[in-house]
Amino acid sequence: MTIEQIVILAIVQGITEFLPISSSGHLILVPYFTGMADQGLVTDVMVHVGSLFAVIVYFWRDVLSLIGGFFDLLRGRMTDWARMVLMILIATIPAVAFALYLKTSGIAANLRSIELIGWTAIIYAILMYLADRFGPRLKAMEDMRFAPAIAIGFAQALALIPGTSRSGVTMTAARALGFERSEAARFSFLLGIPAIAGAGLFTVLEFLEAGEPVPSDALLAAFLTFFSALAAIAFLMALVKRMSFTPFVIYRLVLGVFLLWLAYSGAPDASTAVDTASAAIEATGS
Repeated sequence: MTIEQIVILAIVQGITEFLPISSSGHLILVPYFTGMADQGLVTDVMVHVGSLFAVIVYFWRDVLSLIGGFFDLLRGRMTDWARMVLMILIATIPAVAFALYLKTSGIAANLRSIELIGWTAIIYAILMYLADRFGPRLKAMEDMRFAPAIAIGFAQALALIPGTSRSGVTMTAARALGFERSEAARFSFLLGIPAIAGAGLFTVLEFLEAGEPVPSDALLAAFLTFFSALAAIAFLMALVKRMSFTPFVIYRLVLGVFLLWLAYSGAPDASTAVDTASAAIEATGS
């Protein structure tokens, strides 16, 4: 990849992975507007790993508490953070099960159309608005229990459908269940750690077993993604403390309409651009 492609990919992925606007839809637009070639599965996975490290750094206190909670759980001590680890593990199960189903059934190949991404961007924009507008704001992350955790987990599984946005759909579910905006975002980001880490580790191991090394340009893209993702997380956490999700709702609606226009106008590059994003979609459910 050229340095220009690496920088553009890192910025787009870092920003759109955590803002609730769908990274898959934006990965489609990058090659459509730039004419760049498919960056490949390894690069897609590595930029997601860069995003993962941004979450760990920004929420380092929560991550350390989760690590302590994990060892408490192993020792049979149900502390507050041990319970939080359990809630995150429970919420991760639906996404893992759905991912395995998509991988073994072959359905994933039918989820690559630009029309689907356009419609999911619009549909989940509407759901986000309704949840944020009418959902009560009563609960903090520490109030998470089994029922809301599994509900948010099922929402995260839906993010395997392109255009949904993992962060967007999980925050929407949390808001509908009465969690504060900042707390919904906080749980969404922490919930993404095992999902992104698992997908990244699994894919990298597959390539290493096949004797294919991780390219240096993919590592550079991951490094740069870390900084753009860290900025995006800080921006979103500051924003949701001051205002609603409405700006993201509007953006998703515009994005969805634009993608549908591309699809139904018969734009010649649209179908090709979808293939560029397919690897990232299948690997991470962005």
